[in-house]
Amino acid sequence: KKLEPQEDFENILVKKLSDDELQTSFVIWIKDEVKLHKHNHHTENIYVLKGKGEMTIGDQKFIIKKGDYFTISKGTAHALKVISFGPVKVISVQSPKFVGTDRVFVKG
Repeated sequence: KKLEPQEDFENILVKKLSDDELQTSFVIWIKDEVKLHKHNHHTENIYVLKGKGEMTIGDQKFIIKKGDYFTISKGTAHALKVISFGPVKVISVQSPKFVGTDRVFVKG
């Protein structure tokens, strides 16, 4: 499966790769930012395929780049600001299965 966007997008493009009752896997492209949010019932595992950004997870801020892997525990606020010239591209695996109702935006 080729992991390239098949359409133009403004800021964020999310494509589901697979899912079952235990997990949902996505490829995500981010051009600018992901606003501060949390998942009350999901743990998110991220692998960075391309780009560079400033990641916020809870009280921590750090730079992410190609090859980095990290986990965001359920209930933990997180955000991303892209600092590379091209989009950040990641694989996101959320467990259990993500049905689209567990994204809660929080005030930063």
